[in-house]
Amino acid sequence: MNFKRQVNETSPGFQMAPMLDIVFILLIHFMAATIFAQWENKLEINVPSADNGVKSQRERREVIINVDKAGVIFLNSQEMSAERLETLLSQVADAFVDYPVIIRADKETRHQDVMKILDICTHVGISNVAFASIPTEGAAP
Repeated sequence: MNFKRQVNETSPGFQMAPMLDIVFILLIHFMAATIFAQWENKLEINVPSADNGVKSQRERREVIINVDKAGVIFLNSQEMSAERLETLLSQVADAFVDYPVIIRADKETRHQDVMKILDICTHVGISNVAFASIPTEGAAP
């Protein structure tokens, strides 16, 4: 007597629908990330050049503050006052330790406008501050 049941040993196969869902979600994610990265560069800010300037990759955990020629402050492509910037940076400093802040100031921005942002960073307790620059043309990499 054969007491074994007839067991169907076929594999269920590869399901394409869930794989396509994942591919489309990844595609949308990277498209959105690219658009947000480009918004920072559309502010028409000419960053000064330096002999040791390095074009670095953006990190996920960084705040980029843009300052145009007139001294107007932009955060995430939105114009903001110094008081509003101080409130936001205070919240960032309270939530995250050693959060990096990058200041992208135009090369024709007054020194006083950049110092105002540095004072705000010092006041809220942010010490990891860097300045954006680009390599000088013709400088050795």
